Amino acid sequence: MEREQIIKDIQTGSTALGIEFGSTRIKAVLVGSDNTPIASGAHDWENQYENHIWTYSLDAIWKGLQDCYQKMSEDVKSQYGIPVETIGAVGFSAMMHGYMAFDKNGELLVPFRTWRNTITEEASKKLTEVFQYNIPQRWSIAHLYQAILNKEEHVSSIAYFTTLAGYVHWKLTGHQELGVGEASGMFPIDIETGDFDKRMIAQFNELVAPENLPWNLEDIIPKVLTAGEGAGTLTEEGAKLLDVSGTLKAGIPVCPPEGDAGTGMVATKSVAQRTGNVSAGTSVFAMAVLEKNLEKVHPEIDMVTTPDGSLVAMVHCNNCTSDLNAWVSLFKEFAESFGVEADMAKLFSVLYNKALEGDADCGGLLAYNYFSGEHITGFEEGRPLFVRTPDSKFNLANFMRVHLFTSLGALKTGLDILLKEEGVKLDELMGHGGLFKTKGVGQKVMAAAVNTPVSVMETAGEGGAWGIALLASYMKNKAEGETLSQYLEEKVFSGQKSTTVKPDAKDVEGFDEFIRRYSTGLPIERAAVDFLK
Repeated sequence: MEREQIIKDIQTGSTALGIEFGSTRIKAVLVGSDNTPIASGAHDWENQYENHIWTYSLDAIWKGLQDCYQKMSEDVKSQYGIPVETIGAVGFSAMMHGYMAFDKNGELLVPFRTWRNTITEEASKKLTEVFQYNIPQRWSIAHLYQAILNKEEHVSSIAYFTTLAGYVHWKLTGHQELGVGEASGMFPIDIETGDFDKRMIAQFNELVAPENLPWNLEDIIPKVLTAGEGAGTLTEEGAKLLDVSGTLKAGIPVCPPEGDAGTGMVATKSVAQRTGNVSAGTSVFAMAVLEKNLEKVHPEIDMVTTPDGSLVAMVHCNNCTSDLNAWVSLFKEFAESFGVEADMAKLFSVLYNKALEGDADCGGLLAYNYFSGEHITGFEEGRPLFVRTPDSKFNLANFMRVHLFTSLGALKTGLDILLKEEGVKLDELMGHGGLFKTKGVGQKVMAAAVNTPVSVMETAGEGGAWGIALLASYMKNKAEGETLSQYLEEKVFSGQKSTTVKPDAKDVEGFDEFIRRYSTGLPIERAAVDFLK
């Protein structure tokens, strides 16, 4: 977009702003009338471990938001020479799940409990059993029920509980609402109504009835909205909270707040049924947009929704590229010992491509990349391992290949439940994250793991802040009857370049052979956890 048009967009409010609270960074992205980023700002922050709880303080939330917004405004001023006085639409997003409970005066009752806390096992198991629906430990309802089980004093004073995204949205607009994707990480959604499941709400109320609490669940949870619906406007107080300089005007429309899973789907154009996305870096998760509900309850699979309410199956694994990166760093150290200056980007490229020369099944080699526990395979701790038999084909190509394969080993274990047991159909997966930086290699391995074409777009690195900006833009600019999927296809991604790698039959067969070895060898990993302290 031309500079003159960008300036006009900023002056006339033909823009959209997305702000996302990630676990280590708060990021703001401002887009122009063509939905491409024109300015950004970021604020780094870290969670705190206090009284055995992973948390962020309210002060850190607001200082981070204000600093992030200010840096975006400074970026606009620096690039285009004008202040940001108005914006077409705004959206807020954050890491999903967790627990923020407030009393009738709007005061936080206990410190914010983030998704990272694994303190709700008893509640998670009981709710899964009662609902016959998988309730992971990080879900908001698991935190609430665990607080009830713990007989925590604050529970009787709860007037409202929500997520981080819901909290920020509430304070800036006065509206106690959530987008359906974010809401689906609080409590199960009824796909037919697009609202919290009323049958399960009744089951929860019955479950906690002996506690004689002064509220029912439906009294204290947010209202659920779908992408495209209005979710209030920035109040005078909200505008000043966001922009401490006082330049930003009130009355700007705000879209429903969403979670990072939903904004990731939007940023990778993965909201239509039979599509999905894979984010592969330090950890890895895959999301598949379903055509219908699953036949069984699977503890390995989380059920959430897209921002426009389609059912999504999510497989999340704690470990992906950490062990692979450690081996590449070892090879760098080896090269430098010979006086060779090793550029990491080139080293990754060379070693990743070397893996493509290996045997389809990695030549009988076996590795586990478990730096930490992995719930899908039943490990509470991890021990990175490399194992081979005397007659394995041990060479560099197979060594790199097995470490690429094992980075997706736990993920494939979960995805096989979806694709093979449940018969889920996928036409395409969109890949983003560090595993896909070396052109073609990560895609080829991923395509082999899931037997599905894998595409990577040039814009995949823009991330969730761009995703929530697009949701704000969709709310303001959609045509009558235009779906989110259509809007993304026609108004956002129509000119975007992507590369697609289709699965190779020999690679698919080789990955299946590797995963059989991987599953059979899990007792080796168990022994390492038990005896290597």
